[in-house]
Amino acid sequence: MKSKRKTPSRPKPKIAARPAARAKASAKVKITGLHPADVPTADVGYTPGILAEGRKLIVVSGQGPRDFHADMETQARQTFDCVSKVLAAAGASLKNVVMLRVYFVHLARDLPAYRKVRKEYLSKPYPASTALGVTELAHPDLKIEIEAVAVL
Repeated sequence: MKSKRKTPSRPKPKIAARPAARAKASAKVKITGLHPADVPTADVGYTPGILAEGRKLIVVSGQGPRDFHADMETQARQTFDCVSKVLAAAGASLKNVVMLRVYFVHLARDLPAYRKVRKEYLSKPYPASTALGVTELAHPDLKIEIEAVAVL
């Protein structure tokens, strides 16, 4: 007969860290932009690669705007605001983002507006980024979706 071994229960981690713990964790994060010779960037405000050193990884699911019918600059701002709120729930900010993936239903039309807005939200070293044109997203009115990976 097999003996039943009790697995010790682990305390559930808290999502929001105390301010002192947050400051201590972010002090250990080091994000370095990688700019190898002969590797082009898509536009000003992009970094070909990121070396991220930290202790925690935050993965943000695809976020979209609140108003699907607003102009693309507004939709991009609302989407970055949603990403920021998810990051804040983990004690992080957009400064901790090391990778962005942005999906567009109308890539050629909407990419210039997005590039303008991203410069308002992101700073050097800019996250490694990929923009993709897709035929549709999860909601029929959704035209932009942003995923993020951050390090604490």
